[in-house]
Amino acid sequence: MSRDAVVAKRYAKALFELASNGGNVSEIEAGLKLVVDTLNQNEDAVKVLSSPNVALEKKAELVESTFGAQVPALVLNTLQLIIARGRQSLIADTYEAFVKIAGEALGQAHAVVYSAKPLTDEELAGLSAQFGQIEGKTIIATQVAAPELLGGVQVRIGDRLYDGSLSGKLERLQKSLKI
Repeated sequence: MSRDAVVAKRYAKALFELASNGGNVSEIEAGLKLVVDTLNQNEDAVKVLSSPNVALEKKAELVESTFGAQVPALVLNTLQLIIARGRQSLIADTYEAFVKIAGEALGQAHAVVYSAKPLTDEELAGLSAQFGQIEGKTIIATQVAAPELLGGVQVRIGDRLYDGSLSGKLERLQKSLKI
């Protein structure tokens, strides 16, 4: 694990402890997601936050004006701390670590479902329930269209990939025939 990942995990763990004591873990997670999504869409803000030529007060004002009314105070204070310590590059890593820590503590797991065609809400809920039984957790699924799969689905939960796609089956068949 890299040094940055360790530091991001420490921020996330501290933030989770404060959020769980306050009973607002999901609000904090949503606030962090909003911040990460906003920064991913706005390169200029990232440049300003990472520039050593911009004073800390200006960076704090930027964060306050951009996110002040949209995120909980705990998220805002954490952002201020991360930026004051010159570790703004860890914001996305902190969010990912927070999601992982919160998921483990609350018995949840995030899954990405790749399918050749968009799934209906019922199909996605069925997959979530089925994989929830396998993992022993509540599965929060998001779907991604991947036409290259030809049919079926691939489900990624953490580091595991469950491949029930037609392209995956064809690939495994090809490997078995080459032996």
